[in-house]
Amino acid sequence: MDSKREKDNETECAKITNVLLKSRTGEFDLESIMFLKLRNLGIYDLGCIGDCINLERLDLSGNNITNLGPLSPLRRLLVLNLSANRISNLEPLSSCEGLQSLNVAGNVIPSVDNLHALKSLKKLESIRLKDNTYNYTNPVCKNSSYRTLILDIFPNMKVLDGERVVGRGSDLYQLCKDIDDTIKGMYKNGQLPELPETKPWVDDGFWEIKRSNNAIVDEAYKQFSDVLHECRLLNSRAAHVISQNERTISLKNQPKQYAV
Repeated sequence: MDSKREKDNETECAKITNVLLKSRTGEFDLESIMFLKLRNLGIYDLGCIGDCINLERLDLSGNNITNLGPLSPLRRLLVLNLSANRISNLEPLSSCEGLQSLNVAGNVIPSVDNLHALKSLKKLESIRLKDNTYNYTNPVCKNSSYRTLILDIFPNMKVLDGERVVGRGSDLYQLCKDIDDTIKGMYKNGQLPELPETKPWVDDGFWEIKRSNNAIVDEAYKQFSDVLHECRLLNSRAAHVISQNERTISLKNQPKQYAV
């Protein structure tokens, strides 16, 4: 009897059913479900997940999913985590028009061509194909230029593999790209051409600290110096009081001696 019950539970977890969704969320109506986490359940069949049409955040990481077809009705989906599955085809996600963040690290996506199906997703700003923290990757990541190719497909991309490519951090990314392009262009016929004489980047005295003539800044500097001096005095007094207290406690703890 117990083995039959365990087998039924395994079957239930292997496929997403109404019973599984209601027990996990406490919602009677599947259309009311907005957030859903079904991690590490051995799921390989997405079943009726498409009935959760108002779903916004979905975590299906750590399962055995290969077919994403049932996710196509989820047009309001914003965040989707499919890491650590067995996915190679992303085309069913092309109808998830609200998708902003997609994690497919740890799957079997073979090439950048498989990502062209998502080009129509104008709101997609974050894609993760590789996660060094968990040692997740995809065959596509073996291509040394896959990052550049992906950014060409998705010009509005802000975060790739957890690293910002626009906004804060984008300048560094662009600088590295420019340096890489420059180095490639410097070599002609496998030889490095003669370089011009180097010049300092900044003028002499650039790094010297100069006092400002601004009266407000000077006054703030003076107030800061006064506060710093006062803190040092308080620290000295506190150290003196602590020393006295320690000495008093030490004397009290000494064993009393009685004259014989």
